[in-house]
Amino acid sequence: MLALALAGCTVGPDFHRPEATVPAAWAPQPSAPSGTVSADVDAAWWASFGDATLTSLVDRLVAQNLDLAAAAERVQQARAQRRVTHAAGMPQVGVSEQYNRERLSPTGILSLVQPAPGAPLEINDWTQSLSASWELDLFGKVRRAVEAADANTVAAVEARHAVALDLVAEMAGDYMELRGVQAREAIAADNLKTAQQTLFVVKDRFANGVGTNLDVARAQGQVEAIAATLPALHTRRMALINAMGVLLAAQPRALEGELAPVQALPGVPPTVPVGLPGDLMRRRPDIREAEAVLHAATAETGVAVASFYPDISLTGAFGTDGLHFGNLWSFANRAFSVGPAISMPLFEGGKLKGTLELRKSQQREAALGYQKTVVQALNDADNALTAYADIQQRRDRLAAEVEQDRAALAAARDNYREGSIGLLSVTTAQRDLLQGQDQLAQSETGVRQNLVALYKALGGGWQIAELPKQIAQIRTHP
Repeated sequence: MLALALAGCTVGPDFHRPEATVPAAWAPQPSAPSGTVSADVDAAWWASFGDATLTSLVDRLVAQNLDLAAAAERVQQARAQRRVTHAAGMPQVGVSEQYNRERLSPTGILSLVQPAPGAPLEINDWTQSLSASWELDLFGKVRRAVEAADANTVAAVEARHAVALDLVAEMAGDYMELRGVQAREAIAADNLKTAQQTLFVVKDRFANGVGTNLDVARAQGQVEAIAATLPALHTRRMALINAMGVLLAAQPRALEGELAPVQALPGVPPTVPVGLPGDLMRRRPDIREAEAVLHAATAETGVAVASFYPDISLTGAFGTDGLHFGNLWSFANRAFSVGPAISMPLFEGGKLKGTLELRKSQQREAALGYQKTVVQALNDADNALTAYADIQQRRDRLAAEVEQDRAALAAARDNYREGSIGLLSVTTAQRDLLQGQDQLAQSETGVRQNLVALYKALGGGWQIAELPKQIAQIRTHP
């Protein structure tokens, strides 16, 4: 009954989950080969690409990534701080043992009394005591502080989830780009062979007195221009392999043996579940973190309000005191004290009012931060939905262009052999095909990277780093 009565005296504002205005459905998008549906977002969306290597890389993130490990330590720190805060509302018990060798001055305070005949001026003072105190927390100052610590712990957990979400998206995005770079290297190598074949034909014609030095130079320049694209692609490929190695805390080139072998770009699922806008509120960790920050700020305001009220504690001590060591164990030499202690601020130069004003402002700022996070999340998702549909349309247009460029090059080469056109038409057609194929490869990569960005915007994937034991302990107060 006492606990219920004390709990009812908690002062300060109570936290209520903020409401946010969200649309009922996502804006309609143009039809695309890989369309979106309103089903629940897949928490393990990277598996939908059907790439075993990508799945293996993501699975290793939780155990090996250093940023995720550091975020886990911040969760542990928040939980430890919560225990420290909670301890302020628990009974405090301590024991002490003390020995003093003292000499009393005969002209000091001893001169005010008549000491017993033969009483020594030098004495031993042996004391031992058991003390206890308990702050009753009548107005909820400690309870509000614990509430804030709980919210800060939840915020740390959600921050770890956000780190996991970023890392999964970064790993998947880098992997998609790596396979795209490999595809671009293969395209450049294939076009290089074609250009070399053209150069052979031009040189042969020149040797037979049909071609010109200009044709040979132009064909040779085409070969060199295509070959010049390969070093930059190689540089990017190695940088991506090392970037994924950093995510797994690996040494440089540690993943080269695993990732260097050429693989095709992962497939794209025919449908992508995106849920509803309202689902974003419970799925995106940055929104939940912002909510927890607002909760902590609200509870801290309660702590500031409770600081205006009296602090009431129960204190007590029991022990023994004597001039000889043997006196410590005699019940006749006992000493004790017990009683309440009340302290109340009367004048602190405006400190309490200033603190309360500060906490209220921080609470309002946290509320604004929550609103901004929600708005940003909705816009992120809408932008990602649009980008995913649009990149597929671009990809399809580029695929049609490449087919025409390929046909144009074949026709130009035939006409050149027949002597009906000059080499310039051939090299131009060759350049157009290479550019079109390279853009198509980048667009194919972009389709997959935009899908990764869409999943990140929707807040899917952080579940791989969930800490079930820690969350259970957060919800169960010690």
